[in-house]
Amino acid sequence: MIVKCLFPVAGYGTRFLPATKAQPKEMLPILTKPLIQYGVEEAAEAGLTQACFVTGRNKRAIADHFDVVYELEDQIKGTSREDRLACIRGLIDECSYSYTRQTQMRGLGDAILTGKILIGDEPFGVILADDLCVGDEGIMSQMLKVYEKYKCCVVAVEEVPIEEVSKYGVISGKQLDERHTIVETMVEKPTPDEAPSNLAIIGRYILTPAIFDTIARTPPGVNGEVQITDALQILAKEQMVMAYRFKGKRFDCGSIDGFVEATNYFYTQMKQAEEGA
Repeated sequence: MIVKCLFPVAGYGTRFLPATKAQPKEMLPILTKPLIQYGVEEAAEAGLTQACFVTGRNKRAIADHFDVVYELEDQIKGTSREDRLACIRGLIDECSYSYTRQTQMRGLGDAILTGKILIGDEPFGVILADDLCVGDEGIMSQMLKVYEKYKCCVVAVEEVPIEEVSKYGVISGKQLDERHTIVETMVEKPTPDEAPSNLAIIGRYILTPAIFDTIARTPPGVNGEVQITDALQILAKEQMVMAYRFKGKRFDCGSIDGFVEATNYFYTQMKQAEEGA
């Protein structure tokens, strides 16, 4: 049973400067909840209640968020505002939290390898908080079912416009059905002419412990960084890697357009719920 989920949160968030100059991009709010909380909620829904964070400098607010603030709670105790903390208090009680630091920004692959000290020798999930996903069933819950069936690394993918493939890792392979593809090729940030398909990897993974040794022997790739896509391409030649087209909607909250789109979506959902109450 998979119980651990790794959250790589060491990035600088330069696309949101100056807002992210002194606060983590993962703490930017969609309505009243920060992005990272949505990610931990998705993991907890899937039973991944051990949240493991690979952090960096200026990321202390994340650890503070998943902790009790006695002074604040004492101030609002007995008022109408007390209920506003119910969701995060529930998450604090439900999950455990551990942290380690990535001292240099050397890519997602390196961040995942840094998390080995927290994960140990067991399969685990990975959630990138920048990708905010919604659906009738959480994306990580869907992917766990794929893992339980195939017992291999699983990457979440979706179709993107071919002109946008250079933003993503892109896969191709043997399609089993409309949702499952055995990965044969993975390319990080290809040009439209180089892309093997328009199936792009998004920020959800289930990885086996074999990924750590594979990352360790993966040379730096695009931008001189150790790319998880490159490591998975090596692993796919040695054992099965499954790509899964998830059911639901993804917001790229690492971009301003996606962040605003997510905010508008959740605001509309909130208003509809209030009107239906």
